[in-house]
Amino acid sequence: MSTGTVRTIRHRIDGRDTAGQSARTAPVWNPATGEHQADVLLAEPADVDAAVRAARAALPGWADTSVIRRSRLMFAFRNLVEKHLDDLARLVSAEHGKVLDDARGELVRGLEVIDFACGIPHLLKGEYSDQVSTDVDLFTFRQPLGVCAGITPFNFPAMVPMWMHPIAIATGNTFVLKPSERDPSASNLVAELYAEAGLPDGVFNVVHGDKVAVDAILDHPDVAAVSFVGSTPIARYVHERASVAGKRVQALGGAKNHAVVLPDADLDHAADHLIAAGYGSSGQRCMAISVAVAVGDVAGPLVELMREKAQAIKVGPGLDAGSEMGPVVSPEALDRIRGYIASGVASGAALVVDGRELDIDGDGFFVGPTLLDHVTPEMDVYRDEIFGPVLVVVRVGSLAEAIDLINGNNLANGTAIFTSGGHAARLFQRSVQVGMIGVNVPVPVPMAFHSFGGWKESLFGAHHMHGPEGVAFYTRAKAVTTRWPEETEDGARDRGDLSFPTAV
Repeated sequence: MSTGTVRTIRHRIDGRDTAGQSARTAPVWNPATGEHQADVLLAEPADVDAAVRAARAALPGWADTSVIRRSRLMFAFRNLVEKHLDDLARLVSAEHGKVLDDARGELVRGLEVIDFACGIPHLLKGEYSDQVSTDVDLFTFRQPLGVCAGITPFNFPAMVPMWMHPIAIATGNTFVLKPSERDPSASNLVAELYAEAGLPDGVFNVVHGDKVAVDAILDHPDVAAVSFVGSTPIARYVHERASVAGKRVQALGGAKNHAVVLPDADLDHAADHLIAAGYGSSGQRCMAISVAVAVGDVAGPLVELMREKAQAIKVGPGLDAGSEMGPVVSPEALDRIRGYIASGVASGAALVVDGRELDIDGDGFFVGPTLLDHVTPEMDVYRDEIFGPVLVVVRVGSLAEAIDLINGNNLANGTAIFTSGGHAARLFQRSVQVGMIGVNVPVPVPMAFHSFGGWKESLFGAHHMHGPEGVAFYTRAKAVTTRWPEETEDGARDRGDLSFPTAV
């Protein structure tokens, strides 16, 4: 529903808000009320081209800016993000639906990447080898790629873009961001904060849109690299189309994260953290735990504890102080999640907690925590990434069976084990074919000075995101071999040799 005239969210190109050539719009909902609170412009290829041209024009000056000046600007930007953290969190909560504390947590994790980017003088230090051969020295250094682009999902409208643009910009690139059209406002505020920090016009641009804008980015000849986070089918599409166009690509896909609970685990601790990891942000996280793997006799007590804790979660509008879990992002998401719950029941899963029974006044997109037991790998609720507050329990007889279950899944973003045994934990972390692993930690998102990325169909491309691999992704190395020949007393110089050069 709509309360009348709604505002229009515009692009931010070359330091200015603009409507460009956009004639199409998409609704931006308030998920807690169902209100149509804004329209966001959907870019045409000409709008993407305008943003890329602005970024290309700004590139030479920005790439030649000293690394110290880039670092100082990142410090200024970081301080502004911290100053406006609550403003950003309220925008995220109002358009995504997540509770304020969760939105603040998202921003803190984004700030950590900006902190990392502030250290860019150290991160870009090359290597030097003296006298690798007689009178020959060798050194390496890294240079920016050019115009880079980010295509980001709705579930972390501030954090995931911050996994990309601070490192890309700090390393000397310019950037075009295409955020999710479902919750676009935070990206525009970030652009304003960059400008206030002193970033030159054109270095950071925001273009809103749908598949038309995505394809224009993937095909544009002046875009050197694309970073993407989203579902596996779209990640594969982005990787293939951008790679054919000759671009460097990192495309992070979907997840079906398992958490194994062994009989020696602290069950109350495990249940608490499974509930938090499964239902935080209404399950709309790529690192959410969506499968609890109960080993042996632990299943019955674990499910009972999880039932009690799931039913105690306070669900309500994200901006309400008492809410622990908010709505899902859109009416389409609500219908999809309800459909998966019905499918699980029809397939034979035991419905322990039914989130469809949640009764909240108004037209918000609410579905409560849902717990399904006795789920098998053949069921849709196990195979598919539901991206909602639906946690399923699979029962197995041994740790070996649990590892085989995880390794048989084509999605391999994150996983966890709950145990008090060091040997089991070590066996698990060495045996599972998954990119990020937690031991008694259900959401093992690495800190910003490490890198984030899954395996298998959770990642397309060679580089993980942020941390050292982020610096490597947004730069390329040069190796320089130098010799300064000196004339001898008789005027002779070194002569070249037609044989392959070797060190002497």
